[in-house]
Amino acid sequence: MNRREFMNWIGTGTLAASLPAAIAACQPDTASVPTDGPAEDTPEAAVEVDSTPRPDGFAAIGTVAELDQAGSVSDKSFQGQQVLVVRDPVDSSALIAVNSLCTHQGCSVDWAAGSFACPCHGSSFNPDGTVASGPATDALGTFEAKVEDDLVLVKIES
Repeated sequence: MNRREFMNWIGTGTLAASLPAAIAACQPDTASVPTDGPAEDTPEAAVEVDSTPRPDGFAAIGTVAELDQAGSVSDKSFQGQQVLVVRDPVDSSALIAVNSLCTHQGCSVDWAAGSFACPCHGSSFNPDGTVASGPATDALGTFEAKVEDDLVLVKIES
């Protein structure tokens, strides 16, 4: 066997030996990804969120657990609207749902310290969506929201 044949065999052997490692590296890490869904003791296991509108017009945007953990639940494409839901600071059993697009220039408002705030130009809105300070001059749109069966439901009027 000459040197060229020997080097070809070494190269082929090295490639064949490293192929299983390369294939394994391309596979998802199954040790940290649950294959049967969420564990039974997590909130996600107890409640499934189906955002399909019901006959009464309400649709689920998230779970009560998500709302309580994050302080808000939002969806930028909920039935064609950008929706943000928070607990009413005056009555924690009530919900407030607003169109989260600032009426000044369309930035997404955030919920912070009991009011809605626009990070782009400094507008702020009261919990009912009315303007607290400009430059925005129009109130945020509001939606009907409620809690039912551990789900946060919102009704978008057509």
